[in-house]
Amino acid sequence: MKFPRVLVVLGLGMLLAGCEQVDTAVGQVGAAKDKASACAEALGLANLDPNLDPAELAKQAQDKADRLRALANQVADQDLKQNLFTIADSYLALEQRKLNQLSNLSDWIQRNTDNLSRLRSACL
Repeated sequence: MKFPRVLVVLGLGMLLAGCEQVDTAVGQVGAAKDKASACAEALGLANLDPNLDPAELAKQAQDKADRLRALANQVADQDLKQNLFTIADSYLALEQRKLNQLSNLSDWIQRNTDNLSRLRSACL
């Protein structure tokens, strides 16, 4: 009688161990999905028209920076998180430039292009 109980206990143990592996795999898939959705949203935020009215451009830059920071705080991948914070900082710098009526945006555009390339690499 003890032998069948031992088999049942061993079977339950194996089943629970299998469940833990499934939970781990599901968690990894969820993390990958979160990274993919964060990347997709961040790359979608990358468009900005520097020819807008300075006040509107500043508002858009602030909104994009806020959303990028929120995304960065939601992802676990440290490389992606750092890239999102860097791009958010870049949008804040653009906001300050337009508010200060600085006309040369070519350096910001180049820096932002480089930041987006690093973001794309982090998303792969």
